[in-house]
Amino acid sequence: MIEKNIEQNPTELLKKIENLHPSDVALSLKKINKKNSDDFIFVLKNLPDEILGDVILELPEKLREFAYNELSIEKLTDAVDELESDDQTDILQEIEEVNEDKAKEIFDGLEEEDKEEISWLKRYEDEEAGAYMQTELFSANLNETIGDSIERLRIAKEEDEIENIHQVFIVDKNKNLVASILLEDLIIFDYKKTYKQLLKENDPNRFKPYKVNDDEDIKDVAKQFEKYNLSVVAVVGYQNLLIGRITSDDILDVIEDKATEQMYQLAGVDDDFEHDDLVTTAKKRAMWLFLNLGTAILASIVIGFFDQTIQAYVALAVLMPIVASMGGNAGTQTLAVMVRQMALGEIDFENSKDAIKKEIFISLFNGVLFALLIGIIAYFWFNTALLGLVIGMSMIINLFSAGFFGASIPLLLKKYNIDPAVGSTVLLTTVTDIVGFFSFLMLAKLILL
Repeated sequence: MIEKNIEQNPTELLKKIENLHPSDVALSLKKINKKNSDDFIFVLKNLPDEILGDVILELPEKLREFAYNELSIEKLTDAVDELESDDQTDILQEIEEVNEDKAKEIFDGLEEEDKEEISWLKRYEDEEAGAYMQTELFSANLNETIGDSIERLRIAKEEDEIENIHQVFIVDKNKNLVASILLEDLIIFDYKKTYKQLLKENDPNRFKPYKVNDDEDIKDVAKQFEKYNLSVVAVVGYQNLLIGRITSDDILDVIEDKATEQMYQLAGVDDDFEHDDLVTTAKKRAMWLFLNLGTAILASIVIGFFDQTIQAYVALAVLMPIVASMGGNAGTQTLAVMVRQMALGEIDFENSKDAIKKEIFISLFNGVLFALLIGIIAYFWFNTALLGLVIGMSMIINLFSAGFFGASIPLLLKKYNIDPAVGSTVLLTTVTDIVGFFSFLMLAKLILL
């Protein structure tokens, strides 16, 4: 279905532009750019102003920078003018990073109201809810009738002043947020009544608004969206003053960015690697590989302590990687579960005991299960019952350590303000390798020799 909306011919794409979503246009432009960058710019320059900004924001970072450099100030100003306040702020901040003078000229070309809103939104830090809000919303005063407010909304929609309206936010004379009513509920009430009358006639909790503070962490806001299945949330400032709203499309971006960041970090890859040149990317990965080399050397040193044991019993060299591999995989499973639950706010250092106990029990259960399995395999493979006992006991010890440290390491890192997704994997691999090799070889030395 997606492929049907991709058009790689520049002329045909412009002909079909009215029937395509901005994300489909952006995807088509990515394909076009791979073939010919001149065609890419040709399409951008001929896109209608009302969708150009949305299309640019859907492009990858490198293509956005290319577009900012190639498009004229007039074209970009018209495109920014069509966007909502939060997207206006985002695109201007990106242009500033590419060409500060160009961004200033675009800003100066906007209407005064837009400039005030952008200047207001730029005050917020990247992780604050205010940085993700848009100031365009539908609100009504307590003393306004339902009919009058709906007429205002109708006019605003006709003039394309507002979009994606889900509800009306009710405010008092000081613009403090009082209630929130879904449009689907609003249409069943008497249009002649004021909102004040409507609120008095209903349960106070029926129209209780979902709201967040403008300085609240956006990750906490995202959790509220997930928990309560929200499509929009009001943003309030000092003394409950209604100043904006955050919609689900922005929160989806936050959730996706966070998930992507954690996936990269668990793999020891910088989340900016896609935008770096080859040398920079290679250097960043080399740093992690260098750290892994150090941990591998530690594991090798442990093996070196038992070189005579291995020489006396060559079968140990064959079975040794199995213990370390099983411990590493079991630890990674535990680690992934813990980091995910911590990211969702379900586990922290204070209430972690039950989670650690659960992971230890699972690891011990699997340890016993696979100890019996590999013990039998080793017995028939090398015709030595004691060898099966050694690797079985070692399997239990290593999977226990994998469960315990896989659950504990991310919690400890979090306690000391270190991102668990970044450092946990390297530390856990070190532990499972060293414990696995040491337990296996020490048991072999004590039992077999």
